[in-house]
Amino acid sequence: MQTLEERIAEAGSAAKMLYGSQDMSVVFPVPPEFTNWRDEQEAWHKTAAFQDMSFHMFELVIEGPDAVRLLSDFGVNSFAKFGPMQAKQYVVCNSDGFYIGDAIVTCEEPDKVLLVGKSAALHWIRFQLERGQYDARIVYFNLPSPRLGDRKLFRYQIQGKTALQIFEDLNGGPLPDIGFFKMGKFNVGGRAVTALNHRMSGLPGFEFWGPSEFGEEVKASVLAAGEKHGLRQIGAKVFRVTATESGWAGTTLPAIYTGEATREFRQWLPGESYEAVSSLGGSFPFENLEELYVYPSEIGYGFITKFDHEFCGRAALEKARGKPGRKKVRLVWNSEDVLKVHASMYGDNERNKYMEMPVANYANFLADEVKHDGERVGFSLLPVYSAAAREWISLGILDEAVADAGAEVVITWGEPDGGSIRPNVETHTQRPIRARIETNVVRRA
Repeated sequence: MQTLEERIAEAGSAAKMLYGSQDMSVVFPVPPEFTNWRDEQEAWHKTAAFQDMSFHMFELVIEGPDAVRLLSDFGVNSFAKFGPMQAKQYVVCNSDGFYIGDAIVTCEEPDKVLLVGKSAALHWIRFQLERGQYDARIVYFNLPSPRLGDRKLFRYQIQGKTALQIFEDLNGGPLPDIGFFKMGKFNVGGRAVTALNHRMSGLPGFEFWGPSEFGEEVKASVLAAGEKHGLRQIGAKVFRVTATESGWAGTTLPAIYTGEATREFRQWLPGESYEAVSSLGGSFPFENLEELYVYPSEIGYGFITKFDHEFCGRAALEKARGKPGRKKVRLVWNSEDVLKVHASMYGDNERNKYMEMPVANYANFLADEVKHDGERVGFSLLPVYSAAAREWISLGILDEAVADAGAEVVITWGEPDGGSIRPNVETHTQRPIRARIETNVVRRA
């Protein structure tokens, strides 16, 4: 079986492999829309939104006396007081201190943890468990699937202004007091669930889960109870918008594709894994992929990085503390410039790269060059259209020296030389788009 390292060698470099990826099989296993994405987006802000998160994420359960020690050894988080009914936004990096991925880790019983999220962090922990000396084992590792029967758990989320009223109706009374990023239990339509207060954009709500065999029953109860409170199911087109609005930089390139720090991991990772078949697109020059690698602090995870324990990457992160770096910001795209992109689709204009609404996503990892006064100062991640704000936004990773609120930068939209050879990239010309910097990344519209 081919490995990621072998795929890179075959392509000539990691940049060539990612930029030229021909794979089209990575599909978000959730319907695009249930009604229409405009109303589904606004429900999140005006009433409440229901997300079925059972299908698109990876899940890893590890149990044993050393399960928490394993996470502590490879996570920037402190696990000094971690135990049952606790959760964390778990972040891992390589020995050079660069971000590999993040996941939600929850613990419902002693010596047993569940990690949920994109694949990179979970694959990294599986790799470290196999090669390390830990008294722990993998209970199961679930891949994304469109079939609930393939999953151990259903996983739902309700967020929005009326979310707590819906939960109280489903519980048959007041909810237990569950603080932010804390866990608790209550009933949903007669079934006991475990819930995490994992708010998006500061709005009330919970992510909750239980055995998959009760998933359809619980969903039916939720939708029935939520009808009078304006609850809407949201589809795949809105999932990525809510992530960007809430400030999660989930499309950051994992720092695994180059260097000695992750060579053994690349030799372990299968050639058909998500990381191996993913594509990289955008206007940022990709000759040196390491320019796209970030420290956890540069994408907003500095506050959870704790130096009270030894972990992979600690020495590098301690060395980087206090030095000039980059900062995560929100970029609000200039509407006049965006309209020129749409107008280029008509008449005799030179065609710009199509901006599909509400998510202009044409690669698994998208990085567009950002300039200030003609100089490159960072890159922009996945752009999305916010129906609530009536504007295009993205998250940017910019040099701290220019990351001031209100400052204007220029994003280069589209790929050089007419575009890459990927099947979903049409021939096009690049266009500069002005953008305003906002430093309050979590939107509370």
